[in-house]
Amino acid sequence: MTDPNAIQPSELDQLPDRDPEETAEWQASLDAVTKAAGPHRAAYLMRRTLERAEGAGIALPKLLETDYVNSIPTSAEPAVPGDEALEQRITAWNRWNAAAMVTRGSKYGVGGHIATFASAAWLYETGFNHFFKGKEQDGSGDQLYIQGHASPGIYARAFLDGRLNEEQLDNFRREAGGNGLPSYPHPRRLPWLWEFPTVSMGLGPLSAIYQARFNRYLANRGIKDTSASHVWAFLGDGEMDEPESTAALALAAREELDNLTFVINCNLQRLDGPVRANFKIVQELEAQFRGAGWNVVKTLWGTAWDELFRLDTTGALVRRLRQVPDAQIQTYQTRDAAYIRQDFFGGDPALVEMAKLLSDDKILECFHLSRGGHEARKVFAAYKAAVEHKGAPTVILAQTVKGHTLGEGFASKNANHQMKKLSVDEFKNMRDLLELPIKDSDFVDGVVPYGHPGADSPEVRYLQERRAALGGPAPARRVHPVAPLPAPADKAFASFDKGSGSQNVATTMAFVRLVKDLVRDKETGKRWVPIVPDEARTFGMESLFPSLGIYSPKGQTYEPVDRDQLMYYKEAQNGQILNEGITEAGSMADFIAASTSYATHGEAMIPFYIFYSMFGWQRTADQMWQLGDQLGRGFLVGATAGRTTLTGEGLQHADGHSPVIAATNPAALSYDPAFAYEVATIVKEGLRRMYGEAAPGEDQNVFYYLTVYNEPLPQPAKPSVDGIDEGIVKGLYRFNTAESAGITPPANAPRIQLLGSGTAIHWALKAQRLLAEEWGVAADVWSATSWSELRRDALEADEALLRGEERVPFVRQALQGAEGPVLAVSDYMRQVPDQIAQWVEQDWSSLGADGFGLSDTREAARRHFGVDAESIVVAALAQLAGRGEVKAASVKEAREKYGL
Repeated sequence: MTDPNAIQPSELDQLPDRDPEETAEWQASLDAVTKAAGPHRAAYLMRRTLERAEGAGIALPKLLETDYVNSIPTSAEPAVPGDEALEQRITAWNRWNAAAMVTRGSKYGVGGHIATFASAAWLYETGFNHFFKGKEQDGSGDQLYIQGHASPGIYARAFLDGRLNEEQLDNFRREAGGNGLPSYPHPRRLPWLWEFPTVSMGLGPLSAIYQARFNRYLANRGIKDTSASHVWAFLGDGEMDEPESTAALALAAREELDNLTFVINCNLQRLDGPVRANFKIVQELEAQFRGAGWNVVKTLWGTAWDELFRLDTTGALVRRLRQVPDAQIQTYQTRDAAYIRQDFFGGDPALVEMAKLLSDDKILECFHLSRGGHEARKVFAAYKAAVEHKGAPTVILAQTVKGHTLGEGFASKNANHQMKKLSVDEFKNMRDLLELPIKDSDFVDGVVPYGHPGADSPEVRYLQERRAALGGPAPARRVHPVAPLPAPADKAFASFDKGSGSQNVATTMAFVRLVKDLVRDKETGKRWVPIVPDEARTFGMESLFPSLGIYSPKGQTYEPVDRDQLMYYKEAQNGQILNEGITEAGSMADFIAASTSYATHGEAMIPFYIFYSMFGWQRTADQMWQLGDQLGRGFLVGATAGRTTLTGEGLQHADGHSPVIAATNPAALSYDPAFAYEVATIVKEGLRRMYGEAAPGEDQNVFYYLTVYNEPLPQPAKPSVDGIDEGIVKGLYRFNTAESAGITPPANAPRIQLLGSGTAIHWALKAQRLLAEEWGVAADVWSATSWSELRRDALEADEALLRGEERVPFVRQALQGAEGPVLAVSDYMRQVPDQIAQWVEQDWSSLGADGFGLSDTREAARRHFGVDAESIVVAALAQLAGRGEVKAASVKEAREKYGL
């Protein structure tokens, strides 16, 4: 493995050497020590020497930094294949049309960003012309994580390529009419173009790392050869402040993901001003990535700087570049040559002499225009070095000017992120700078025209030829026509129908048992991707370790301490389980990569990610939105669910709200099953809907969220009730009546309907018996498997009514004719069941675990929140008393009897 922290010989070529003979003597001395005493002694002496230099105040780059110069000097740059003149023309057209699109849209007030793509144009064009592989060869191609604010440039290129037309460009950020373009990369809104939603900053870098890792996972498990796929993540230097951006850098280095390249557009600006006004973001990022074990390539200065570096015989220029803070670099971009001579060159005699040899035009060319990220040659050299580097991922730090080519009103201005348009005069100046054949007369009524050289022009032919050679258009999302996955044998699901008898089984364990059976299926078993964040034993999954193995690209290089046990800790290169350590964000990134493999690689995978329910949606809900945006499919499982089931854990572990958050996600189908057979029925339906034969008009691009509990209780047999499977899937069915439960209430007894979800149904069942035996009230108990699916169905019925279609919500159909009021209860805050209140015709009331959690026994916690069986009885009596069906005194009597 190449040491990514080692200073490459090419870096040394750029630095002045006044005495090469002396340098050679020092190098020879180091070689001699290494040969005589070994590399450890040589490293020791180097460390001591560096410490002495630092103590003496000698200005040296930090150990994890190199000087503020290009990693690859001009003399070492490879020639760029192809036609550079045509690539210049293509880039010019794309710059124009990107700016025109946003400017034309500004009259509608929809916004847009111009300056980002202007700075990054060559970073994309070089990749599209020479590196980014399409999907028409192996079906996978490269995976491109495009910086969200650069989307106009990608649309502009698709327009030049004939993939978009003028009408679509004019509908940028106006999608309601059905022929518009989303503001940012968005697979759900433009599923043939975009693969990855990236504008939620920080999630792109994190997802790119786990995508590269998942590519290796597929290959190591023998599911698909992904060796030709490369992951490219285009990021902003300001975006790197997001903690998710750097959260998994060590993972990428540890697993030697040389199929991954980060390209960070270092235009030194974030939304409001400089990224590091008083410091240097490039140097900071270099140290951060080198320290994590990445290969770092710096592409900072354009060829105009070559003359300056040749004149730097003392190293004064390199020292000065290291000293100047980023905000001052930005200031130089907007000042005249006299200011730069005084401020940059004036403080050092050697630089003063150098400046005398430079014309004003040369100084302005260097400080205003010449950046490494704006030259195809520089970018090509960096990309080539990245794809050829082995043993570590690469980050390219490309310095650019935000707003480049847009004119003095944009370049490096603090406000340019919010600037949405150019004037006609600014466009004409831009036209002249880019040498585009657009006439003044083309500006009709002051409207900037789109530019296109023609479908048969040399530019378009070249563009299309290059893409054909690289495997087709990019970016592109393809859902390959593959046969639906065969349904697993019914036996795996039906085994839960008989219940557990006298054995206590938690629904968490029921789910794990079901998965254990499903991964044995000959047809689909290998496609399951179990994901867990270092809590497998908590969820009873340790039995899967030896049978499935924990994925590690290194396999198992040690003897596990528990090797003599049946359920020992087994890691394997072809392991199936992704045990991520303590990172919910990393686990979610795994899930997203696996859940979209059907499109990315044409291989349907079935991920299930099991986690403490409290630490899922609350901690990583932004990634759940990303999952929905990316059209992911799979099962999220919130284990140890509910506010009162985790005895002794306290409020930080007590989940009373994850179904509320899940209900806000349109792609999430959220279920709170009470019994093992419900879990099995929901998973069976989920496999059919997401991976099997979809019904007409049914959206397969959904994911399931199941809450399961760690409370071991007897699991009942599946009731023989007509339509029970439909009720489980749609969200509600009657589990029993007072009579079918073996309770004989008095004749003409008042009746109430108890709706419970998850573990709360057990409190409802106990309350059912107390109401009959102690208060003469008949209660029917319903299992509400999904409050949010009931609500979604009811909302759709309301929408149908507005269209003139008569449709009755399922919840109303299910409860039709049910006597008495309805009392709903769950182990979540009351707004979870209250989601359906407005569609219930009966009198409605609810109980829930509102407020903060607390540490105590389950019984004490439930009494505290007023959701235990006795609390349900009192609430039911109060509801009936309000209707005049029981005496009001009964409520007080019950409260005193139960000590409430």
